[in-house]
Amino acid sequence: MRAINEGAGKAALAEADALLDRPSATTDEAGAYRPRGLAAAVAMLPDANLALISLPGEFAAEEARKALRANLHVMVFSDNVPLADEKALKLEARERGLLMMGPDCGTAIIAGAPLGFANAVPRGDIGIVAASGTGLQEVACLIAHSGSGISHAIGVGGRDLSDEIGGIATLMAIDALDDDAATKAIVIISKPPADAVARTVLERVGRSAKSFTICFLGLDTMALPENARAAATLRDAAELALGGKRRAASAAPTHAALGPGRRWIRGLYSGGTLCAEAQIVLRQANVGSFSNAPIPGAAALPSGRVAGHSLIDLGADEYTRGRPHAIIDPVMRRPHLAAALADESAAVVLLDVVLGYGAHPDPAAAIVGAMDAAPVDRPIVIASLCGTADDKQGYESQRARLQSAGIVVAASNADAAEQALAIVTR
Repeated sequence: MRAINEGAGKAALAEADALLDRPSATTDEAGAYRPRGLAAAVAMLPDANLALISLPGEFAAEEARKALRANLHVMVFSDNVPLADEKALKLEARERGLLMMGPDCGTAIIAGAPLGFANAVPRGDIGIVAASGTGLQEVACLIAHSGSGISHAIGVGGRDLSDEIGGIATLMAIDALDDDAATKAIVIISKPPADAVARTVLERVGRSAKSFTICFLGLDTMALPENARAAATLRDAAELALGGKRRAASAAPTHAALGPGRRWIRGLYSGGTLCAEAQIVLRQANVGSFSNAPIPGAAALPSGRVAGHSLIDLGADEYTRGRPHAIIDPVMRRPHLAAALADESAAVVLLDVVLGYGAHPDPAAAIVGAMDAAPVDRPIVIASLCGTADDKQGYESQRARLQSAGIVVAASNADAAEQALAIVTR
Protein backbone atom coordinates (compact mmCIF):
# COMPACT_ATOMS: atom_id res chain seq x y z
CA MET A 1 0.00 0.00 0.00
CA ARG A 2 1.12 3.54 -0.74
CA ALA A 3 -0.34 6.50 1.14
CA ILE A 4 0.23 10.26 1.09
CA ASN A 5 0.85 10.30 4.86
CA GLU A 6 0.83 8.08 7.95
CA GLY A 7 -2.72 8.98 8.93
CA ALA A 8 -4.13 8.06 5.56
CA GLY A 9 -2.18 4.81 5.64
CA LYS A 10 -3.50 3.79 9.05
CA ALA A 11 -7.07 4.63 8.04
CA ALA A 12 -6.75 2.54 4.88
CA LEU A 13 -5.36 -0.44 6.81
CA ALA A 14 -8.23 -0.25 9.26
CA GLU A 15 -10.74 -0.18 6.40
CA ALA A 16 -8.96 -3.11 4.73
CA ASP A 17 -9.18 -5.14 7.95
CA ALA A 18 -12.89 -4.41 8.18
CA LEU A 19 -13.50 -5.43 4.58
CA LEU A 20 -11.49 -8.64 4.95
CA ASP A 21 -13.56 -9.60 8.00
CA ARG A 22 -16.81 -9.03 6.08
CA PRO A 23 -18.36 -11.99 4.20
CA SER A 24 -18.00 -11.75 0.42
CA ALA A 25 -21.03 -10.31 -1.33
CA THR A 26 -23.02 -12.85 -3.31
CA THR A 27 -25.42 -10.37 -4.91
CA ASP A 28 -24.94 -7.32 -7.10
CA GLU A 29 -26.43 -3.88 -6.44
CA ALA A 30 -29.77 -4.98 -7.91
CA GLY A 31 -29.91 -7.97 -5.58
CA ALA A 32 -29.21 -10.56 -8.28
CA TYR A 33 -27.04 -13.53 -7.35
CA ARG A 34 -23.37 -13.26 -8.35
CA PRO A 35 -21.52 -16.57 -8.72
CA ARG A 36 -18.27 -16.75 -6.78
CA GLY A 37 -16.56 -19.25 -9.03
CA LEU A 38 -16.56 -20.85 -12.46
CA ALA A 39 -18.60 -23.89 -11.44
CA ALA A 40 -21.40 -21.73 -10.04
CA ALA A 41 -21.36 -19.54 -13.14
CA VAL A 42 -21.67 -22.56 -15.44
CA ALA A 43 -24.56 -23.82 -13.32
CA MET A 44 -26.29 -20.46 -13.76
CA LEU A 45 -25.68 -20.38 -17.52
CA PRO A 46 -25.62 -24.01 -18.67
CA ASP A 47 -25.86 -23.00 -22.34
CA ALA A 48 -22.81 -20.70 -22.20
CA ASN A 49 -19.94 -21.90 -24.36
CA LEU A 50 -17.22 -19.28 -23.78
CA ALA A 51 -15.36 -18.01 -20.71
CA LEU A 52 -13.51 -14.68 -20.59
CA ILE A 53 -10.70 -14.71 -18.02
CA SER A 54 -9.06 -11.53 -16.78
CA LEU A 55 -6.95 -12.21 -13.68
CA PRO A 56 -3.34 -11.62 -12.68
CA GLY A 57 -1.24 -13.91 -14.87
CA GLU A 58 -0.18 -16.28 -12.08
CA PHE A 59 -3.83 -17.29 -11.54
CA ALA A 60 -5.16 -17.16 -15.11
CA ALA A 61 -3.83 -20.51 -16.37
CA GLU A 62 -5.56 -22.59 -13.70
CA GLU A 63 -8.91 -20.88 -14.32
CA ALA A 64 -8.49 -21.37 -18.07
CA ARG A 65 -7.85 -25.06 -17.46
CA LYS A 66 -11.05 -25.31 -15.41
CA ALA A 67 -12.99 -23.60 -18.21
CA LEU A 68 -11.65 -25.97 -20.87
CA ARG A 69 -12.61 -28.95 -18.71
CA ALA A 70 -16.10 -27.46 -18.44
CA ASN A 71 -16.20 -27.65 -22.26
CA LEU A 72 -15.93 -23.88 -22.74
CA HIS A 73 -14.02 -21.99 -25.37
CA VAL A 74 -11.66 -19.62 -23.56
CA MET A 75 -10.40 -16.08 -24.04
CA VAL A 76 -7.57 -15.17 -21.65
CA PHE A 77 -7.21 -11.39 -21.50
CA SER A 78 -4.45 -11.71 -18.87
CA ASP A 79 -0.80 -11.28 -19.73
CA ASN A 80 2.27 -12.52 -17.82
CA VAL A 81 1.15 -16.15 -18.19
CA PRO A 82 4.19 -18.47 -18.52
CA LEU A 83 4.85 -19.71 -22.04
CA ALA A 84 4.77 -23.34 -20.90
CA ASP A 85 1.27 -22.84 -19.49
CA GLU A 86 0.12 -21.24 -22.75
CA LYS A 87 1.32 -24.18 -24.80
CA ALA A 88 -0.20 -26.74 -22.43
CA LEU A 89 -3.55 -24.94 -22.47
CA LYS A 90 -3.62 -24.66 -26.26
CA LEU A 91 -2.73 -28.32 -26.70
CA GLU A 92 -5.50 -29.34 -24.31
CA ALA A 93 -7.96 -27.02 -26.06
CA ARG A 94 -7.08 -28.57 -29.43
CA GLU A 95 -7.64 -32.06 -28.05
CA ARG A 96 -11.06 -30.97 -26.82
CA GLY A 97 -11.96 -29.14 -30.05
CA LEU A 98 -12.12 -25.79 -28.26
CA LEU A 99 -10.66 -22.40 -29.13
CA MET A 100 -8.07 -21.06 -26.71
CA MET A 101 -7.69 -17.32 -27.37
CA GLY A 102 -4.69 -15.87 -25.57
CA PRO A 103 -3.10 -15.42 -23.10
CA ASP A 104 -2.60 -11.71 -23.70
CA CYS A 105 -5.57 -11.70 -26.07
CA GLY A 106 -6.82 -8.13 -25.85
CA THR A 107 -9.61 -8.23 -28.42
CA ALA A 108 -12.10 -10.55 -30.07
CA ILE A 109 -15.53 -10.25 -31.69
CA ILE A 110 -17.40 -13.54 -31.67
CA ALA A 111 -20.78 -13.70 -33.44
CA GLY A 112 -21.11 -9.95 -32.97
CA ALA A 113 -20.24 -10.02 -29.27
CA PRO A 114 -17.32 -7.69 -28.43
CA LEU A 115 -14.78 -9.12 -25.96
CA GLY A 116 -11.99 -7.18 -24.27
CA PHE A 117 -10.93 -4.04 -26.12
CA ALA A 118 -13.28 -4.25 -29.09
CA ASN A 119 -15.37 -1.87 -31.16
CA ALA A 120 -19.02 -1.78 -32.14
CA VAL A 121 -18.71 -3.01 -35.72
CA PRO A 122 -21.53 -4.34 -37.95
CA ARG A 123 -21.84 -8.00 -38.88
CA GLY A 124 -20.53 -8.88 -42.30
CA ASP A 125 -18.66 -11.53 -44.26
CA ILE A 126 -15.01 -10.74 -43.43
CA GLY A 127 -13.31 -12.85 -40.76
CA ILE A 128 -10.16 -11.84 -38.89
CA VAL A 129 -7.51 -13.91 -37.12
CA ALA A 130 -5.17 -11.69 -35.13
CA ALA A 131 -2.17 -12.04 -32.85
CA SER A 132 -2.69 -8.35 -32.14
CA GLY A 133 -5.43 -6.50 -30.28
CA THR A 134 -5.16 -2.99 -31.72
CA GLY A 135 -4.29 -4.45 -35.11
CA LEU A 136 -7.59 -6.32 -35.07
CA GLN A 137 -9.39 -3.16 -33.94
CA GLU A 138 -7.87 -0.96 -36.63
CA VAL A 139 -8.70 -3.37 -39.46
CA ALA A 140 -12.22 -4.03 -38.17
CA CYS A 141 -12.93 -0.30 -37.82
CA LEU A 142 -11.58 0.55 -41.28
CA ILE A 143 -13.78 -2.19 -42.74
CA ALA A 144 -16.77 -0.76 -40.84
CA HIS A 145 -16.04 2.77 -42.12
CA SER A 146 -16.24 1.42 -45.65
CA GLY A 147 -19.73 0.06 -45.07
CA SER A 148 -18.84 -3.60 -44.60
CA GLY A 149 -18.69 -5.79 -41.51
CA ILE A 150 -17.12 -8.65 -39.59
CA SER A 151 -18.32 -12.24 -39.26
CA HIS A 152 -15.97 -13.13 -36.41
CA ALA A 153 -12.65 -11.64 -35.26
CA ILE A 154 -10.62 -14.20 -33.34
CA GLY A 155 -7.70 -13.06 -31.23
CA VAL A 156 -5.02 -15.67 -30.55
CA GLY A 157 -2.50 -13.88 -28.32
CA GLY A 158 0.76 -12.24 -29.30
CA ARG A 159 2.94 -15.34 -28.88
CA ASP A 160 0.83 -17.83 -30.84
CA LEU A 161 2.96 -17.66 -34.00
CA SER A 162 6.22 -18.20 -32.13
CA ASP A 163 8.29 -21.38 -32.51
CA GLU A 164 7.35 -22.38 -28.97
CA ILE A 165 3.57 -22.30 -29.55
CA GLY A 166 3.56 -23.17 -33.24
CA GLY A 167 0.42 -21.30 -34.29
CA ILE A 168 -1.94 -23.72 -32.56
CA ALA A 169 -4.74 -21.18 -32.05
CA THR A 170 -4.17 -19.49 -35.41
CA LEU A 171 -4.61 -22.77 -37.27
CA MET A 172 -7.76 -23.61 -35.30
CA ALA A 173 -9.16 -20.13 -35.94
CA ILE A 174 -8.53 -20.53 -39.68
CA ASP A 175 -10.33 -23.89 -39.55
CA ALA A 176 -13.29 -22.30 -37.75
CA LEU A 177 -13.61 -19.42 -40.23
CA ASP A 178 -13.06 -21.74 -43.20
CA ASP A 179 -16.01 -23.84 -41.99
CA ASP A 180 -18.20 -20.77 -41.39
CA ALA A 181 -20.59 -20.22 -44.30
CA ALA A 182 -21.03 -16.55 -43.35
CA THR A 183 -17.31 -15.82 -43.80
CA LYS A 184 -16.28 -15.11 -47.39
CA ALA A 185 -12.80 -13.60 -46.89
CA ILE A 186 -10.24 -13.88 -44.08
CA VAL A 187 -7.55 -11.50 -42.81
CA ILE A 188 -4.59 -12.77 -40.76
CA ILE A 189 -2.72 -10.15 -38.70
CA SER A 190 0.52 -10.62 -36.79
CA LYS A 191 3.99 -9.29 -36.29
CA PRO A 192 6.53 -11.48 -38.16
CA PRO A 193 5.95 -15.13 -37.23
CA ALA A 194 8.65 -17.75 -36.83
CA ASP A 195 9.68 -19.05 -40.27
CA ALA A 196 8.52 -22.62 -39.74
CA VAL A 197 5.20 -21.46 -38.27
CA ALA A 198 4.63 -19.06 -41.17
CA ARG A 199 5.12 -21.91 -43.64
CA THR A 200 2.64 -24.09 -41.76
CA VAL A 201 0.04 -21.32 -41.61
CA LEU A 202 0.42 -20.44 -45.28
CA GLU A 203 0.19 -24.10 -46.25
CA ARG A 204 -3.14 -24.26 -44.40
CA VAL A 205 -4.29 -21.07 -46.11
CA GLY A 206 -3.51 -22.62 -49.49
CA ARG A 207 -5.91 -25.51 -48.79
CA SER A 208 -8.87 -23.15 -48.38
CA ALA A 209 -11.28 -22.13 -51.12
CA LYS A 210 -11.61 -18.67 -49.56
CA SER A 211 -9.55 -15.56 -50.22
CA PHE A 212 -7.00 -14.44 -47.63
CA THR A 213 -5.16 -11.25 -46.83
CA ILE A 214 -1.91 -11.83 -44.95
CA CYS A 215 -0.59 -8.93 -42.87
CA PHE A 216 2.63 -10.01 -41.15
CA LEU A 217 3.75 -6.55 -40.05
CA GLY A 218 7.45 -5.95 -40.63
CA LEU A 219 7.95 -8.95 -42.90
CA ASP A 220 8.95 -7.76 -46.36
CA THR A 221 8.72 -10.86 -48.51
CA MET A 222 6.97 -14.22 -48.31
CA ALA A 223 5.82 -16.86 -50.74
CA LEU A 224 2.03 -16.89 -50.74
CA PRO A 225 -0.48 -19.41 -52.08
CA GLU A 226 -2.65 -18.32 -55.02
CA ASN A 227 -5.65 -17.47 -52.83
CA ALA A 228 -3.69 -15.02 -50.63
CA ARG A 229 -2.40 -11.46 -50.98
CA ALA A 230 0.11 -9.66 -48.80
CA ALA A 231 -0.58 -6.38 -47.02
CA ALA A 232 2.27 -4.25 -45.68
CA THR A 233 0.09 -2.22 -43.31
CA LEU A 234 -3.19 -2.60 -41.43
CA ARG A 235 -4.77 -0.07 -43.77
CA ASP A 236 -3.67 -2.12 -46.76
CA ALA A 237 -5.08 -5.26 -45.12
CA ALA A 238 -8.51 -3.65 -44.72
CA GLU A 239 -8.47 -2.39 -48.31
CA LEU A 240 -7.50 -5.78 -49.77
CA ALA A 241 -10.15 -7.55 -47.69
CA LEU A 242 -12.68 -5.12 -49.14
CA GLY A 243 -11.59 -6.04 -52.65
CA GLY A 244 -9.19 -3.12 -53.10
CA LYS A 245 -11.75 -0.46 -52.20
CA ARG A 246 -9.90 2.32 -50.40
CA ARG A 247 -11.47 4.77 -47.98
CA ALA A 248 -10.63 8.37 -48.85
CA ALA A 249 -7.54 9.55 -46.98
CA SER A 250 -7.74 12.67 -44.84
CA ALA A 251 -6.14 15.75 -46.33
CA ALA A 252 -2.52 16.39 -45.47
CA PRO A 253 -2.10 19.17 -42.91
CA THR A 254 -1.09 22.58 -44.16
CA HIS A 255 0.75 24.65 -41.58
CA ALA A 256 3.21 27.48 -41.55
CA ALA A 257 6.83 26.42 -42.00
CA LEU A 258 8.35 24.87 -38.90
CA GLY A 259 11.41 26.32 -37.26
CA PRO A 260 14.77 25.09 -38.60
CA GLY A 261 15.47 23.05 -35.49
CA ARG A 262 12.25 21.03 -35.75
CA ARG A 263 12.97 17.84 -37.67
CA TRP A 264 11.86 14.78 -35.69
CA ILE A 265 8.69 12.70 -35.32
CA ARG A 266 7.66 11.79 -31.79
CA GLY A 267 5.12 8.94 -31.73
CA LEU A 268 3.29 8.08 -28.51
CA TYR A 269 1.11 4.98 -28.99
CA SER A 270 -1.28 3.09 -26.77
CA GLY A 271 -1.45 0.29 -29.36
CA GLY A 272 1.72 -1.71 -29.94
CA THR A 273 0.69 -2.84 -33.42
CA LEU A 274 -0.17 0.74 -34.38
CA CYS A 275 3.33 1.73 -33.25
CA ALA A 276 4.75 -1.05 -35.44
CA GLU A 277 2.69 0.08 -38.43
CA ALA A 278 4.06 3.63 -38.13
CA GLN A 279 7.60 2.23 -38.14
CA ILE A 280 6.76 0.31 -41.31
CA VAL A 281 5.52 3.48 -43.04
CA LEU A 282 8.83 5.19 -42.27
CA ARG A 283 10.85 2.16 -43.31
CA GLN A 284 9.03 2.00 -46.66
CA ALA A 285 10.31 5.54 -47.29
CA ASN A 286 13.86 4.51 -46.24
CA VAL A 287 13.58 6.67 -43.12
CA GLY A 288 14.99 5.16 -39.94
CA SER A 289 13.31 5.23 -36.55
CA PHE A 290 13.88 4.25 -32.94
CA SER A 291 11.41 2.39 -30.74
CA ASN A 292 11.14 0.51 -27.47
CA ALA A 293 9.40 -2.15 -29.58
CA PRO A 294 11.38 -2.01 -32.85
CA ILE A 295 10.32 -3.90 -35.96
CA PRO A 296 13.02 -5.49 -38.14
CA GLY A 297 15.03 -2.62 -39.61
CA ALA A 298 14.27 -0.16 -36.79
CA ALA A 299 16.64 0.58 -33.93
CA ALA A 300 16.09 0.06 -30.21
CA LEU A 301 15.38 3.27 -28.34
CA PRO A 302 18.24 4.32 -26.06
CA SER A 303 17.23 3.71 -22.46
CA GLY A 304 15.48 6.63 -20.84
CA ARG A 305 15.60 9.08 -23.73
CA VAL A 306 14.29 9.80 -27.20
CA ALA A 307 16.47 9.85 -30.30
CA GLY A 308 15.77 10.75 -33.92
CA HIS A 309 12.30 9.71 -35.06
CA SER A 310 11.08 8.01 -31.87
CA LEU A 311 7.96 5.83 -31.90
CA ILE A 312 7.09 4.58 -28.41
CA ASP A 313 4.64 1.83 -27.46
CA LEU A 314 3.18 2.98 -24.15
CA GLY A 315 1.30 -0.29 -23.87
CA ALA A 316 4.55 -2.23 -23.47
CA ASP A 317 5.19 -4.03 -20.20
CA GLU A 318 7.61 -1.41 -18.88
CA TYR A 319 4.79 1.16 -18.94
CA THR A 320 1.86 -1.00 -17.82
CA ARG A 321 3.39 -3.03 -14.99
CA GLY A 322 1.39 -2.17 -11.89
CA ARG A 323 -0.84 0.38 -13.62
CA PRO A 324 -3.72 0.46 -16.11
CA HIS A 325 -3.06 0.24 -19.84
CA ALA A 326 -3.02 3.55 -21.73
CA ILE A 327 -6.24 2.61 -23.53
CA ILE A 328 -7.97 2.36 -20.15
CA ASP A 329 -6.22 5.35 -18.57
CA PRO A 330 -5.07 7.88 -21.20
CA VAL A 331 -3.83 10.18 -18.43
CA MET A 332 -0.71 8.01 -18.18
CA ARG A 333 0.31 9.29 -21.63
CA ARG A 334 -0.01 12.91 -20.58
CA PRO A 335 3.51 13.48 -19.15
CA HIS A 336 5.03 11.91 -22.25
CA LEU A 337 2.85 14.12 -24.45
CA ALA A 338 3.76 17.23 -22.46
CA ALA A 339 7.46 16.45 -22.93
CA ALA A 340 7.00 15.91 -26.67
CA LEU A 341 5.07 19.16 -27.07
CA ALA A 342 7.85 21.04 -25.27
CA ASP A 343 10.60 19.37 -27.34
CA GLU A 344 12.11 22.08 -29.55
CA SER A 345 13.52 19.47 -31.94
CA ALA A 346 10.13 17.80 -32.55
CA ALA A 347 8.34 18.61 -35.79
CA VAL A 348 5.36 16.24 -35.44
CA VAL A 349 3.78 14.37 -32.56
CA LEU A 350 1.88 11.24 -33.61
CA LEU A 351 -0.88 9.81 -31.43
CA ASP A 352 -3.38 6.99 -31.61
CA VAL A 353 -6.78 7.37 -29.92
CA VAL A 354 -8.53 4.05 -29.37
CA LEU A 355 -12.28 3.93 -28.73
CA GLY A 356 -14.60 1.04 -27.96
CA TYR A 357 -15.50 -1.33 -25.14
CA GLY A 358 -13.00 -1.32 -22.28
CA ALA A 359 -11.46 1.97 -23.41
CA HIS A 360 -11.64 5.21 -21.44
CA PRO A 361 -15.03 6.97 -21.83
CA ASP A 362 -13.37 10.20 -23.05
CA PRO A 363 -9.81 9.58 -24.28
CA ALA A 364 -9.68 12.90 -26.14
CA ALA A 365 -10.01 14.82 -22.85
CA ALA A 366 -6.52 13.96 -21.56
CA ILE A 367 -4.96 14.87 -24.90
CA VAL A 368 -6.82 18.17 -25.13
CA GLY A 369 -5.76 18.98 -21.56
CA ALA A 370 -2.10 18.52 -22.48
CA MET A 371 -2.59 20.65 -25.60
CA ASP A 372 -4.05 23.47 -23.51
CA ALA A 373 -0.87 23.54 -21.40
CA ALA A 374 1.50 23.29 -24.41
CA PRO A 375 3.75 26.15 -25.56
CA VAL A 376 2.40 28.32 -28.38
CA ASP A 377 5.35 27.30 -30.53
CA ARG A 378 4.80 23.55 -30.54
CA PRO A 379 5.05 20.64 -32.95
CA ILE A 380 2.19 19.73 -35.27
CA VAL A 381 0.03 17.03 -33.66
CA ILE A 382 -1.53 14.34 -35.84
CA ALA A 383 -3.85 11.70 -34.40
CA SER A 384 -5.50 8.60 -35.77
CA LEU A 385 -8.88 7.66 -34.32
CA CYS A 386 -9.57 3.92 -34.06
CA GLY A 387 -13.31 3.53 -33.58
CA THR A 388 -16.72 3.49 -35.18
CA ALA A 389 -19.87 5.60 -35.17
CA ASP A 390 -21.52 3.17 -32.74
CA ASP A 391 -18.77 3.21 -30.12
CA LYS A 392 -20.04 4.65 -26.85
CA GLN A 393 -17.38 7.40 -26.75
CA GLY A 394 -18.83 8.89 -29.95
CA TYR A 395 -16.49 8.80 -32.95
CA GLU A 396 -17.55 12.16 -34.36
CA SER A 397 -17.59 13.93 -31.00
CA GLN A 398 -14.11 12.63 -30.18
CA ARG A 399 -12.83 13.76 -33.56
CA ALA A 400 -14.41 17.20 -33.09
CA ARG A 401 -12.79 17.58 -29.66
CA LEU A 402 -9.38 16.74 -31.04
CA GLN A 403 -9.76 19.07 -33.99
CA SER A 404 -10.94 21.91 -31.75
CA ALA A 405 -7.60 21.67 -29.94
CA GLY A 406 -5.71 22.09 -33.21
CA ILE A 407 -5.01 18.40 -33.75
CA VAL A 408 -5.08 16.96 -37.27
CA VAL A 409 -7.18 13.77 -37.34
CA ALA A 410 -6.13 11.31 -40.07
CA ALA A 411 -8.32 8.66 -41.71
CA SER A 412 -6.12 5.83 -40.46
CA ASN A 413 -3.00 5.20 -38.45
CA ALA A 414 -0.99 4.61 -41.63
CA ASP A 415 -2.31 7.89 -43.10
CA ALA A 416 -1.21 9.72 -39.95
CA ALA A 417 2.33 8.34 -40.24
CA GLU A 418 2.47 9.24 -43.95
CA GLN A 419 1.38 12.80 -43.20
CA ALA A 420 4.04 13.13 -40.51
CA LEU A 421 6.64 11.81 -42.92
CA ALA A 422 5.57 14.33 -45.57
CA ILE A 423 6.05 17.17 -43.08
CA VAL A 424 9.53 16.20 -41.93
CA THR A 425 10.84 15.40 -45.41
CA ARG A 426 9.40 18.34 -47.37
